[in-house]
Amino acid sequence: MTTQASDVAGGGARAADRNIFFRALIACLVVSAWITLWFWSNSPYGRYLDHGRWTDFGVAAAICRVLPAGDVVAPALLYAAGWLLMIAAMMLPTTLPVLEIVRRITAGRPDANLLTWLVISGYGLAWLCFGLAAHAADWLLHAAVERSAWFVVNGWVVGAAVLGIAGLFQFSALKYRCLDKCRTPFGFVIERWRGKAPALEALRLGLGHGAFCVGCCWALMLLMFVVGTGSVGWMLALSAVMAAEKNLPGGHHVAAPLGVGLLAWAGFVVFLNLRPPVV
Repeated sequence: MTTQASDVAGGGARAADRNIFFRALIACLVVSAWITLWFWSNSPYGRYLDHGRWTDFGVAAAICRVLPAGDVVAPALLYAAGWLLMIAAMMLPTTLPVLEIVRRITAGRPDANLLTWLVISGYGLAWLCFGLAAHAADWLLHAAVERSAWFVVNGWVVGAAVLGIAGLFQFSALKYRCLDKCRTPFGFVIERWRGKAPALEALRLGLGHGAFCVGCCWALMLLMFVVGTGSVGWMLALSAVMAAEKNLPGGHHVAAPLGVGLLAWAGFVVFLNLRPPVV
């Protein structure tokens, strides 16, 4: 009995050590992403975080000239790298509850670490797809605006519209449905994990969690296109809001006040630009 008790205690200690190591590894990845973004945004290459200017300067412009269809391929690759760095910094911490549940139910499996990283990969893939779609939409919008003399003078309309859309989305049923999935990680994992095809299930689980996370936060992430995709300060503010919504006990109550604030911000932008000139 003493030996069995010692084995159980030893196994529990090893599991605790593995969890501590895993949390430390995720923390290092997140901190490294933030540090990289900060140095990048404050370096001479900080302009490359503004994806609209990648084809205009230095190394990126040279790559665009060399590669076939380089003015499309190179910006897309650079944007994908920058976007994944942003997701690692902003969104990875909010996935910890799901990752810890996955590690708990796969504990003891020889492929447990691989399954965890497959979940992370699926999550990142979902956000990457959204990021590329947002980049394409932003590129098309810029191209349309540049052809319109009215939009060149009244570019504030786009910013006000994005703020208004983000504010209204905070009250939508889709927002709360996706937020509920993000806030109940245990139920989410149990619904999807059968263990019959572990690698495929882990990847699908990450994709599904990422899809609900995108569904919950896409409108807030679009604000980065308004305030600047290279603004580390705004990244920190938005990541704190999204983490609060998904992880704090009363986080679902954050959505509505934030929506009111965003709508008020949009209204203020409209007021500033449409008010009669002071004589």
